[in-house]
Amino acid sequence: MGRPGLNRRQLLATAGGLAVAGSFGFAALGTGADALASGARTRVRYWNLFSGGDGANMIAMLDAFRRAAPDIDVKDSTLQWGNPFYTKLAMAAAGNRAPDLGVMHLGRVPGFSPGRLLDPWDVGLLARYGVREQDFNPRLWQRGIVDGKLYALPLDIHVQLCFYRKDVLKRAGLLGGDGRIVPVTSTDDWFGVLKEAKKATKKGLQTIGLWVNDQNFQWWFFLAFYTQLGGTWFDTAQREVTFDTDKAVQVLEFLRRHITDGYADPALGSVNAEQFINGAPFAWEGNWSVPVYSGAKLDYGAIPLPPVFGGQATHAESHSFVLPHQSDRGGATNEAAHRLAAYVVTHAQQWAAGGHIPAYTPTLSTPAYRKLDPQSEYVSAMDHQATEPKVWFAGSTGVLAQRIGPIVVSSTLGSAGPDAVARRMKRELTTLLAMKNPMDGRTAAQGGTAA
Repeated sequence: MGRPGLNRRQLLATAGGLAVAGSFGFAALGTGADALASGARTRVRYWNLFSGGDGANMIAMLDAFRRAAPDIDVKDSTLQWGNPFYTKLAMAAAGNRAPDLGVMHLGRVPGFSPGRLLDPWDVGLLARYGVREQDFNPRLWQRGIVDGKLYALPLDIHVQLCFYRKDVLKRAGLLGGDGRIVPVTSTDDWFGVLKEAKKATKKGLQTIGLWVNDQNFQWWFFLAFYTQLGGTWFDTAQREVTFDTDKAVQVLEFLRRHITDGYADPALGSVNAEQFINGAPFAWEGNWSVPVYSGAKLDYGAIPLPPVFGGQATHAESHSFVLPHQSDRGGATNEAAHRLAAYVVTHAQQWAAGGHIPAYTPTLSTPAYRKLDPQSEYVSAMDHQATEPKVWFAGSTGVLAQRIGPIVVSSTLGSAGPDAVARRMKRELTTLLAMKNPMDGRTAAQGGTAA
């Protein structure tokens, strides 16, 4: 596949997106924000990449802000997800035609030339509107800091999860007294669970869907389990590759075994959701599948990827608000952009309906959030994030995933051996470390990406 964003959007735009939109009583096509709102004194131009269920939830949050702040008119524009969005945002910032507020995946921020294509947040102004550093996971907040300044305000984390069918696992004797999957703390535990689940699975269904053909998902899964093993990528100066090929081989062998032991079928690699809805016991997917599975009325649960290598870690990215560079940034419009971003971040209960974990931690302790199922089951992922290294070539669908992902796939599918693949991954990382960021012509070691 190589383009999980399209699958994600297609799914959310159908069952999941319609279910979420319908549940809140609004259309997912927008609310006529092009006209200047009556009584508004300031306009904020806001670019985002949210469509489907995410787009529906964002529209609801923007409409709530419009009611709360009628003096601010929000002109929101949704652009195509992925690299087209980042290309247009970079060109607008470079040409001094940038919107007042934008959205980026947090992992892409270091490569976006902070200070040249992005402006820093005024943390004092954010605090005035209720956003303070102490209300965020410390590591998540620090990921948005470049050269001592905050360039990205986290809205959420979105994580890779282990979805499981409670009805199938109950037949297999794999549910605990709390109605959740039995604990898994080793690779032996995990493959033992798969063995029993397979016995209770209907014919024609795979035991687990884990996107074995997809370079992005395979990279995300590798990243999670490599992090569980304590694996590292580069030294602190970002001049030397510290990638551990022995640890990499362990992860590659683990992923490959799902196919060789007959639990995952490469021929079904692009229909994981359909298989899970039809009764497959497991699917490893992003949390954006929550609206799809809840909309299908499944009896299911979701946990972070199992800690099969001891430490807990699951792949995480983050949608974040950014201030695209404007030569004359300031004044009432800039303050309104801060106010809008702060409002959305601190009113993210709505955003959790799409499966995302809100970054603003007070939301996570509210009774309303605790009632969300399965969101409350995997909220611990906030404290166990496996993130890409903080380098210019990382981030959602970035150069790192494009280069390393296909190499991981070659091992998972068996076209190359784990030892050879691990060595190839290290060589590719060495090449990437020496490459210059096309945004500013600097390597990772020269790029000022240290927190």
